[in-house]
Amino acid sequence: MAEIPSDLLYTEEHEYVKKTADADVVAIGVTDYAQGELGDVVYVELPKVGATFGPHDVFGTVEAVKAVSELFCPLPGEVVEVNTRLDKEPALVNSDPYGDGWMIKLRVKADADRDALLGPDEYKKQVGQ
Repeated sequence: MAEIPSDLLYTEEHEYVKKTADADVVAIGVTDYAQGELGDVVYVELPKVGATFGPHDVFGTVEAVKAVSELFCPLPGEVVEVNTRLDKEPALVNSDPYGDGWMIKLRVKADADRDALLGPDEYKKQVGQ
């Protein structure tokens, strides 16, 4: 069974949204379920700091042995930090998706609709847990 932390929000496309110390900034990555479905991650393509995205915009790709998947931005905002460790250590997405495997930090727009995201119980139902 995939790990689904109760303090995160999720998308139907298997990204997660995690609060940070800054109330306006969230960390975004792929869920434990998603990394398990992808298999061994060998490359992650992420945007540059300063890039802006709307909800459901593609912000990057994850390349695994089995497949290449697009990453969808869960909320509108501006990238304020990118996890550059993934350039040399893409397997962090597999080994620690909710910790060192985060992908981007996004300064979320004030009007961002967090209600459109899934809570942990809803996400568990989506992935059949």
